[in-house]
Amino acid sequence: MSKATQPIPAGQENLIPHLICSPCADAIEFYKKAFGAEEIYRMPAPDGRRIMHAQIRIGQSYVFLVDDFPEYKGGKSQTATALQGTPVYLHHYVENCDAAIQRAQDAGATVMMPASDCFWGDRYGVIVDPFGHIWSFATHLKDMTPAEMQVAMKEAFAKKP
Repeated sequence: MSKATQPIPAGQENLIPHLICSPCADAIEFYKKAFGAEEIYRMPAPDGRRIMHAQIRIGQSYVFLVDDFPEYKGGKSQTATALQGTPVYLHHYVENCDAAIQRAQDAGATVMMPASDCFWGDRYGVIVDPFGHIWSFATHLKDMTPAEMQVAMKEAFAKKP
């Protein structure tokens, strides 16, 4: 590493999700439509059909993407759809939660949880993209202390059947 080379590239200081999507090119187009993503670059795989690595930016956050390469994973697909889901949510604070969810739905996402005002002070909702990844969106409505959230949580859950 030369003196000019930085161990952490500029703008890449934060945690970066790395999603396996097949086909990756379709995922990039979906994220552009659904989330206003900007494609930074893509590197085609040697087979010319798949993408070895891609990078998009959503707001100020980067996301890495790759096509599925089961031949390098013992023949097993690693996509969220092949695994029949994921326990990981990608969370994004936005100016208008309802509009973000509607935009994603219009682009082909499925709404898991419609936007609603939640006990912790956010308007919050969840979608699943066509590639099996789960995204939650929130608009912060009210600053609350942990104690206030605890009281609000108990009140909210007391109303549930």
